[in-house]
Amino acid sequence: MRTPIDRIALLLVIIGALNWLLVGLFQYDLVAGIFGTATLGSRIVYSLVGVAGLYSISLLFRDAPVTE
Repeated sequence: MRTPIDRIALLLVIIGALNWLLVGLFQYDLVAGIFGTATLGSRIVYSLVGVAGLYSISLLFRDAPVTE
């Protein structure tokens, strides 16, 4: 069963992945477009996405729930 923290981390990782997709395809950084380049807001978003990515590593090593 996923916890709320798992879901938040997954959402943040998806946001980060979509931002990188935009950077890769269109050379447009959505986070910088919203918050500005190297502002406190953008640094917070990038940090949260990074922490969520690190947390998500733990999801790889969890046992799947047994259903009967």
